[in-house]
Amino acid sequence: MAGLSHRIIKETQCLLAEPVPAVEGEPDESNAWYFHMVIAGPQGSPFERGTFKLELVLPEEYPMAAPEVRFMTKIYHPNVDKLGRCLDILKDKWSPALQICTVLVPIQALLSAPNPDDPLANNVAEQWKTNEAQATVTARAWTRL
Repeated sequence: MAGLSHRIIKETQCLLAEPVPAVEGEPDESNAWYFHMVIAGPQGSPFERGTFKLELVLPEEYPMAAPEVRFMTKIYHPNVDKLGRCLDILKDKWSPALQICTVLVPIQALLSAPNPDDPLANNVAEQWKTNEAQATVTARAWTRL
């Protein structure tokens, strides 16, 4: 783990020792700046019973710069673009006080409550606004796949 900051080592140990409920994460064997994450779809959401793989990459400037998080599992969600990118907390609302494990909590909240008014996928957001029932059916179908 040469070159890793004490903070990254501590956060990795915390992630492994005190996992966030419904989230699993571990650093890549060959790159401690890259994390494999798995998040369970929240109960009562269209993503319930789904298991979503994500990647979390720490930039060199971490913690001054936000980690990059991408859904590797395809998801029908207005706040996740077709490349899997999500969440404004990782862009303009980032704070160095946040940590690897705290990034995952708003992602879970996003799965529980999609926000079509702040979209990354405009066509999905449009369907969510005009026909939420159909959008939910589509999200459930994608989740089953």
